[in-house]
Amino acid sequence: MPTALIIGASRGIGHEMVRQYRLEGWRVIATARKAQDLANLAQLGAEPHELDVTNADAIAGLGWKLDDEKIDTAWLVAGLYGPRQDGFPTQADFDAVMHTNVLAAMRLLPIIAPLVAATRGKLGVLSSQMGSIGGRHSASGSLYRASKAALNSVLRDTAITFGPQGATCIAFHPGWVQTDMGGAGAAISPEHSVRDLRTTLAQARLDANGSFLNHDGAPIPW
Repeated sequence: MPTALIIGASRGIGHEMVRQYRLEGWRVIATARKAQDLANLAQLGAEPHELDVTNADAIAGLGWKLDDEKIDTAWLVAGLYGPRQDGFPTQADFDAVMHTNVLAAMRLLPIIAPLVAATRGKLGVLSSQMGSIGGRHSASGSLYRASKAALNSVLRDTAITFGPQGATCIAFHPGWVQTDMGGAGAAISPEHSVRDLRTTLAQARLDANGSFLNHDGAPIPW
């Protein structure tokens, strides 16, 4: 039975990933922060682990729990948009967004990637086309954009380090999705996004290591 690890599965895209992998018979390890969310994941048949991705001790604890695991597919989904207004960011807003979207990845990916490499598996991180510099035509959401551009850099470093060991590491734009972040008027459902994300990552070959892709596999400029 293949094993999937979903970091940030309390709701939205992460929760839908758990649901779809379980429907296909995968063993799923999933993280969330709140007790009720952990209980909901257990009801889906996942193995829930409490994790606040901004807490270094909690990340170290997860690494200890996952020791000796062999992960076929891993997803880092946890993320934060932050303030909707642009302009002078507060220290609190900057810290919250950067700690969730960037620092967490810098701490988690070196733990997760070796477990994926052991199976010659796949690792996906949820970035955003808003993190693209080459394809940027708007400055709105500047703090979120900066965080996702930085996340892409972390993913690329992970790909360079762990690709030769067998891990295929890809950054994804999930689309404009009907989640709490995307809003009810977004273009696609979580089911649609996750179906595409799972298919694209599963079909990716090792030479796709370090790519930045749309959910449907189309390349996005860095």
